[in-house]
Amino acid sequence: MNVNPLKQIVTKQKKGESVGIYSCCSANAYVIEAAIKAAKRDNSCVLIEATANQVDQNGGYTGMTPEDFKQFVHGIAKKVGFTTDRIFLGGDHLGPLTFASNNEKEAMELSKELVRCYVAAGFTKIHIDTSMKVADDDPNTRLSDETISRRGAELARVCEDTYQELLKTDPNAIRPVYIVGSEVPIPGGAQGEDQGMQVTKVEDFKATVQAFETAFKNAGLEETWKDVIGVVVQPGVEEKDAGCTEYDRAKAAELMASIKDFPNLVFEGHSTDYQTKFKLRELVEDGVGILKVGPGLTYAMREALFALAYMEEMIYHGKETSHFIDVLEKAMLEEPKNWKKHYHGDDNECWFKRKFSFSDRSRYYMPNPEVAAAKDKMIDNLRKSGVSLAVLSQFMPIQYTKVRQGTLENDPEALILDRITNTIDEYLYASHQEELF
Repeated sequence: MNVNPLKQIVTKQKKGESVGIYSCCSANAYVIEAAIKAAKRDNSCVLIEATANQVDQNGGYTGMTPEDFKQFVHGIAKKVGFTTDRIFLGGDHLGPLTFASNNEKEAMELSKELVRCYVAAGFTKIHIDTSMKVADDDPNTRLSDETISRRGAELARVCEDTYQELLKTDPNAIRPVYIVGSEVPIPGGAQGEDQGMQVTKVEDFKATVQAFETAFKNAGLEETWKDVIGVVVQPGVEEKDAGCTEYDRAKAAELMASIKDFPNLVFEGHSTDYQTKFKLRELVEDGVGILKVGPGLTYAMREALFALAYMEEMIYHGKETSHFIDVLEKAMLEEPKNWKKHYHGDDNECWFKRKFSFSDRSRYYMPNPEVAAAKDKMIDNLRKSGVSLAVLSQFMPIQYTKVRQGTLENDPEALILDRITNTIDEYLYASHQEELF
């Protein structure tokens, strides 16, 4: 039996060991490379997840199918020199998310093909999310747990059947594990500063588990239910424009205690971006076995790119530069759909948020050809001139110290990766995931 190593999270948590894993939810090449390099450095593992709107059977907004995404990640691993058997690939919010404008029949058929593509590509962590309403659901009535779980079980059946097909061509294929539930904003982040975020009620959490277990049983998936290792809950954390809502142990105490009633489950925490490493560790200690982070990683990358842009302006004063920050602003103004619903305020406030909001909507514009070209020109300029230690100390003091110590190459892209690693290290401090192997 090809047991999924991620089940070790549950085993260790139930033994009272504060061990979990962080999930790198990003399709950005710099972020993924930094995550893989950190895993190689620690002789550990890494979990990288694609979201349903990023990667699907039609390419999503990244233009990648699940198979494409796998090859993309494995290509970076080959470049880094890291074994792919320590890379876990996950699919996040898999369900009718991007198909919700269809009636149930059409939305579910598209969702089934979505999960089929993920499992067939070898993704081994599947978050089944059927919490969103589709076109023929009553808009004035709460979607029932029974409906959500029934649809979820339908997708789980496709996953199981696809895995059995995969075994015919790859007898060593690892069984997927599953996450159910959804107590978070839609992928991409909240669309306002105050979304009325509350800690999940214990009775709601238990009702979700009961509904899904019953639906799996009704679908003849009793064995597959044993591969459900986590439930998404809201422990009281959320990233937003100005930072985050920090984890408060006291407010979440009753919810966290309730996970002890389920010997085969841990919590999965979404939107843990910008929590301090101490708060992240508290979450793992309290039963959150999977910490998901996305904007927090691309924000660190954006910080590094801006720091390089400022350095370029100082070094090339009076000469032609990439104008990276201006090019990014231009791209965001020309195509506002990826930030308009998320950034609120007058022109000056939105100008600031486009650059510095912790929600980091600028990540959607990094693949823009003009933005990418400006980034490449900036890096080329800094490689030609060399990054002066004086400006490196001014704009990237942590990386300056590492360069002086001889532990970091003074190269623009090495500086970008190291800035992202600063954030990754806070999650590694919290998760102790090196103990999973």
